[in-house]
Amino acid sequence: MLTLFTSCSMNKMFLQPTKIPALAKKVTLKTETDTTVISFTPETHQPTFLNFKNDTIDLGYTVESVIFKSENGNKLNGWFIKPKNEIAKITLLHFHGNAGALFSQYQAITPLVKKGFQIFMFDYSGFGFSEGQATRENVLTDGLSALDYIKSRQDVKGTKIMLYGQSLGGHLSAVIAQQREKDIDGLVIEGGFSSYKDIAKNKGGFLGKLLVKELYSGETSIKNFHKPVLIVHSSEDKVVSIALGKKLFDNANEPKEFYEIKHPHIYGLQFYADTISQKIKDMLDKP
Repeated sequence: MLTLFTSCSMNKMFLQPTKIPALAKKVTLKTETDTTVISFTPETHQPTFLNFKNDTIDLGYTVESVIFKSENGNKLNGWFIKPKNEIAKITLLHFHGNAGALFSQYQAITPLVKKGFQIFMFDYSGFGFSEGQATRENVLTDGLSALDYIKSRQDVKGTKIMLYGQSLGGHLSAVIAQQREKDIDGLVIEGGFSSYKDIAKNKGGFLGKLLVKELYSGETSIKNFHKPVLIVHSSEDKVVSIALGKKLFDNANEPKEFYEIKHPHIYGLQFYADTISQKIKDMLDKP
């Protein structure tokens, strides 16, 4: 019984989704400085962003809500985000972390839209408006299906495709990159961990590592990926140790770069968007 309880506890550490009821009309995001209300249309869940006065916020980019089907049969909700005043040459497929949903994760990646990238982000099964159960198996299937979806879009054809994974999504992105290398042009991992067993040990000691099944490993996968890799990790990260990001880097093939930053877990783009965006562009410009 103790082992079963502990195993369940470890699994909850990996996936802590925020589920939104299918008929939900809005969510409210509060920070120390402001309040944002996101209202949703029925069926498509198209978001509109409002301030505390109920005025529409001009984000500086467009957000298109889409529903697409995962190979596991679940209907997933994604947002395709584009700059307003330019046609993007690079498409980022974003994999978010283990908690929350689109409405709480989008600000971690949208600084790159202001640098000219278009971004597709989505909720895994059991997150947000997405159907199904939040399991590690579904997370992988959903990620592969999201790549299939963006490759079917006309506004993605002709652009470079990069995977950008943060935290749990960083680990996931390494696995998807290896499985679908021919379909992408490079990989960016921010605040990612090397393997499920490593993060379990990091959080729960030897017993945590012992109880967790690997299923799939970023550390193993990245050894077999041969396109450009950028790994971004903060020395002040208290959620995923920088040692686990460096372990991913050590196992990656050239061309690769490790960019060490400051500030909390996956806050890189809030403080270093200029540098990270330039590094991504430079990666793709190299022969």
